[in-house]
Parts: sequence; structure tokens; C-alpha cells
Amino acid sequence: MRPLETSEKLPEESLIYQLKSFFRLWPYLWPKDKPGFKVRTFLALILTIAGQFILVGAPFFLGRSVDAVENASGITSVFSSSGLFITALILGYGGLRFVSVLISEAREYLFTPVGQYAQRSVATATFAHLHKLSLRYHLEKRTGGLSRMIERGIRSIDFLFRFLLFNIGPTLLQLAIAGAAFWLAYSFEFALIAVATVLLYIWFTVVTTEWRLKFRRTMNAKDTDANAKAIDSLLNYETVKYFSAEGFETSRYDAAMEGYQQAAIKSRTSLATVNIGQSFLMNAGLIGMMLLAAQFILGGKMSIGAMTTITLVMMQVYRPLNILGFAYREIKQALTDMEKMFALLDVEPEVKDRTDAKDIVDAKGAIRFENVDFRYEAERPILKNVSFNINPGETVAVVGPTGAGKSTLSRILFRFYDIESGAVTVDGQNIQDITQDSLRKITGIVPQDTVLFNDTIGYNIAYANPKANQAEIEAVAKAAQIHDFIQGLPEGYKTKVGERGLKLSGGEKQRVAIARALLKDPAILILDEATSALDSVTEHSIQDALDMAAKDRTTLVIAHRLSTIVNADKIIVLRDGAVAEIGTHAELLSKNGLYTELWAQQELEAQ
Repeated sequence: MRPLETSEKLPEESLIYQLKSFFRLWPYLWPKDKPGFKVRTFLALILTIAGQFILVGAPFFLGRSVDAVENASGITSVFSSSGLFITALILGYGGLRFVSVLISEAREYLFTPVGQYAQRSVATATFAHLHKLSLRYHLEKRTGGLSRMIERGIRSIDFLFRFLLFNIGPTLLQLAIAGAAFWLAYSFEFALIAVATVLLYIWFTVVTTEWRLKFRRTMNAKDTDANAKAIDSLLNYETVKYFSAEGFETSRYDAAMEGYQQAAIKSRTSLATVNIGQSFLMNAGLIGMMLLAAQFILGGKMSIGAMTTITLVMMQVYRPLNILGFAYREIKQALTDMEKMFALLDVEPEVKDRTDAKDIVDAKGAIRFENVDFRYEAERPILKNVSFNINPGETVAVVGPTGAGKSTLSRILFRFYDIESGAVTVDGQNIQDITQDSLRKITGIVPQDTVLFNDTIGYNIAYANPKANQAEIEAVAKAAQIHDFIQGLPEGYKTKVGERGLKLSGGEKQRVAIARALLKDPAILILDEATSALDSVTEHSIQDALDMAAKDRTTLVIAHRLSTIVNADKIIVLRDGAVAEIGTHAELLSKNGLYTELWAQQELEAQ
């Protein structure tokens, strides 16, 4: 399966194409490992079919009772001995109507667990798949729009079950049963009018609803756009405040909502055309059948009760058709939403484990880059023939001007991207031969921008090891020099950190990130410009914690401030994606090269 390009559009106009996505739900309705659900689905379908026969049959009892009353002579009470037949017919009509309700509820009882299981399974599969997709995909997608796409896709499953399996499908079956009953009991003309009316009604509804669907698609597009803008703005709340951009953000959101408003108005007003046409066809069909029945009655070929039966049967067939326009539109939209969700499931991860990939065990932390070339885009090379070694337990720093490719090294080590050529090995094993999960388990990171979950401080530290007990959490917090700060909070480790950790300062978030990395206890630790966003005072206070984190493990330090890496075992200097110099701090200064220039520049800035 090929990746779905961002600009690619689904063929929403093809109902047959969209129905294919509906049939992809079958494994969830008929799960191989749940035979009980198969029985429930089968029995629900049987009950649905039986219910339609009962609904068509019930009016015949009432029609017979009308004829019996008309033909009765000398009967003054339905409870008399002669009136028991009439009573039985009326009770039969009421009883069948009640049984149809029981069948409908029994079907719900049987099928609801299956439907909910299907929703849960698809939702879980989609969520898991999203986490399998590569970093590039998530960087190119807007989270708000993506979450709304998934939400709609999951919601569409329940709707399609309700309408296709238990509303539209049974209605068409009921029409077929009614047509056959009219033909056998009365005359083929009644069956012909009934079927022709309903088919014409369906045709008209489909055509006019297709015309109206363009407004609904515009509404959804504007809704998704507005939702994405809202989430993006709220996630960047501080940035909005920094630039006093509240009015700008509100105007962007209002512009998206204005487009939604205009499309919604057109959608609602066009509904009148559909309703008028549907009502005309429905009543024309009913009048036609009543006139034909009247002709038959006057000719002595039919009874008054038969007219009652025909009327009741057709009213039952018409009742679910009243919402056919809504149902068709929603079904079409639900199929579109579900197709988009399944298209998301069809997107292949850019970075995948090889079929013979193995877990890395007992990692020592030796890292080797050998003639590595890498680019994010075809016309934009990032790393050019990069080679270096890091021995187990060493602390190696990478420095260089902005855009030199420093942070790209960490993304490659985590296998967020695969390299173009060359090789990257850990303990002598090519990382492309190692499972991504095991590689990431032995690799920890303290990033430049620490993003925390909107939960407690304890939860965020324990995220590295959810099974860790409180003593272990507190131990790493002490090592990260944040334990005393946490203890001083009113709720301690249960303090909520807010959206993306906004309630904590930059230094506090960094200490949480250090504690989290320590709890993971990785063989390889990456410090990706972990202090570049902090002031010098906070940086010095955190540096001891970082030194503690780097102790006894292989550490790759991507540095902005050179003063923090003077004691590194080795310093790699990058320029324009290539290795310019390698050596210790003293060795590099003696070369009087790029490192010396960077050092002199920062010394000047510090004055």
C-alpha cells in the first residue's frame, strides 16, 4: 500500500468506492477470535428480517377486523361469543405490533456489544497506527484536523450500523415483502404503484441530496479548518500573548467560521426543495393506491378492510423514508469520513522494521556514524559524509553553527528517519537491523524544548517507566535536583503541570525531563541543546544534574553554549552538514579553526 499524499483527494463522488470501506468493517463485526459476537451478529440479522415480515403482516389483521365489523349483523359487543373473532383479529394486530417492538429491542440487545466492540477496535487500531507513522508524517499534519478526522471516522461506524443494517436495509426488505403481499392478496397494480413510488422517491432523494452534499462538504472543510486553527492557537497560547495577537487569532477563527456559516445557510435553505418534492411523491403514490382501491371496491373486487390494510402498510413503509434524505446525506458523509480514516490506516510508515530485525540486548552504548548522508528533502542535503565514533561511557559533544545538522543526529539515532547512505551502528549492529522499539528503549533524551503531558509531575516523571514506585520516582527527582521544589508544592508530586507543562518554568521542565531520562536508565543519553533556552544562572544550576545524568553511560551532547562541554571526552564540530573538526576542547582551540571562532564569539557575547 502506498502512502496517502497530503494533497490527494478521495473520490467522494463514488458511492461504490466508499462502500468498499464499509465492507472493511466486516472483520470487526465477525471477529475470528470472538465466536459469541458472530452468533450475536447472525441472530440480530435474523431478527431484523423476521421483524419486517411481522410489520407487513400486522395490518392485514386489522384490515380483516374492519371487514368482519362491516359484515357483522346483530353483534353488539366485541366480547360476545360472535365478536370473539373480531377481538382476536384486533388483539392479533396489537400483539404483532408489540412483538415487532420486542424484536427491535432484542436486536439492539444482541448487536450493541458487537457495534461497540467494532468502534473500540477500529479506534484502537487507528490510534496505534498513528504512533507507528514516522515523524515526517506528524510534522506535515495538523493535529487538530487529524484528531477531528479520526473522531468523525469512529462516530461514522455506529451511524452506518444503525442506518444501513437496521434502517435503510430493512425498509427496502419491507417494501419487497409488501409488494409481494399486495400482488398475492389483491392485484399486481398495487405492488407496481408501491414499488414505483418508493423507487422514484429514492431516486429523487438521492439526486437532490447529491446536489446538497457539496454544501455539507464545504461545511466540514470549514469546520475542520476552524477546529485546527483553534487548537493550534490554544497550544501556542503564550506565543499569542507575547505578540498581542489575540485579535489576529480571533479574526482567523472567525473567517473560518464565516465560511462554515455561509455553507450551512445554503445547506439548510436547499432542504426545502427536497422536502417539498418528497412530500409530493409520497402523497401522489398514496392517492394513486387509494383511487385504485376505491375502484376495486366499487367493482366488488375488494373490501373496505383491504383499503385500510394497504394504507397502513404503505404508511409503515413511508415512515422510515421520511428521513431518507437525511440518512442518505449522513450515510454518504459517514462513508466519506470512514474512508478517510481507513485511508489513514493505509498510510505506510516511512521508517519500518525489517522482517528479520532483532532486539538489541545488553547494550553497551558504542555508537558509530560511517560516511552518513542524509536529507529531509531531495533538494536539501543535511548531513554529508559524516563519520565519527563514540566509545561506551564516553561523553561526546557536537557543536556548530545553526543549521549545521546537529539535532538531526539525535533524530537519526532514534530512527525517526532513515539515512540516505552510509551506516549508523550501535554496539556494532546497524540500527536498521535493530527493532525500533528496542533501540528507543536503550536511548534516552533531554530535549531542548521539554513538552509535558497535562497531568501530574509524578506522572510525567514516571512516563519513562510506568511501573516505577514512588521511591524510585523520588530518587531520580533528587538526582535531577527537583525533589525539594516538588515537595514544596501544596500537592507535591500530584501537582498538575498544565497543557504542555505551562505551569512550570523552563528550568523546572528541564529538571523533570532529566528525572524522566534517569528513570528510563538508558545506555545512550542524548542531551539535545538541553540548556540553550535557559538563562545562564538556571543553566549552571541544571548542569550538575546533567552531569549526574551523563555519568556511567554513553552521552551525546548537542551543545549551543560551548562552556558546558569543555570537559567532554571528544568534541565534533559540524559545518554545513559535514565534520569540520574533531578533538578535545584544548586540541580544538590549538587548531585555531572553526571551533576557535565559535569559542571567541561566545566569549565576546559573554562580556
